[in-house]
Amino acid sequence: MPPPGDWKTTVTTAPRGDFPNPRPLIAAYNFGWSDAVAAHAEIRFTKNDGQLQLNGTGETVGPVRALWKFDTKHHADADAATLRPIAMHQVDVERQKTVTTDLTFKRGSVDRLRTDSRSKKTPATKTFRFPGDIFDMFSSLLYFRSQSLRDGDVYRVVVYPATTPYLVTLTVAGRAPLKIAAGDYAAIKFDVQISKIGKKGLLEPHKKFRRATVWVSDDTDRLLLRIEASVFIGTVFAELQSVSFVESKS
Repeated sequence: MPPPGDWKTTVTTAPRGDFPNPRPLIAAYNFGWSDAVAAHAEIRFTKNDGQLQLNGTGETVGPVRALWKFDTKHHADADAATLRPIAMHQVDVERQKTVTTDLTFKRGSVDRLRTDSRSKKTPATKTFRFPGDIFDMFSSLLYFRSQSLRDGDVYRVVVYPATTPYLVTLTVAGRAPLKIAAGDYAAIKFDVQISKIGKKGLLEPHKKFRRATVWVSDDTDRLLLRIEASVFIGTVFAELQSVSFVESKS
């Protein structure tokens, strides 16, 4: 972890790597903890008019849904040439409320507008600034997978997923076979650490997240295969169940 006072000087400034952009695809994932599946998601990745686009839907399932009904829709756009984020739109629906989050990215800043169906206040746009690249979840994955990813490489970027900025440190931990529901893969393993960026620009511990391990296929697609994260309730996971490739519109 970088020194709290010097973290800005440790952020990776390299542009996107030479690895090709992903092929358009449709992928299904399961989420849960231990061996229990708590949610499903479908991800559609496309390219259109010079932009890379992600559309995702997700929902809790089974006994978990009886306790916590949750549905989400997520849309994100990134520049196909630079992999910088353009915009993100997400709608989260629970039994008692609907929360909509919109992010608009500019060079060195991101504007956030968040609405809550229960609130009577007019939402105000909030802006986070950083003298460098700011990524959302989609564009950060695109950026990481574009790099050479040699064993031992370390990448550190600022990510603004929805409401709060984080410093994400990704270390290439090695390569090994991985067997998952979608099949057997040669995989690249990553260690991921996350720190919250506080209001005064200082790093703070993430209260709910400790660390994560991520596996990506070691092939021409570099698919996101599995995530295991140590959080406040234990170990949770996301795992690829199936993937199919589709024709691109452009």
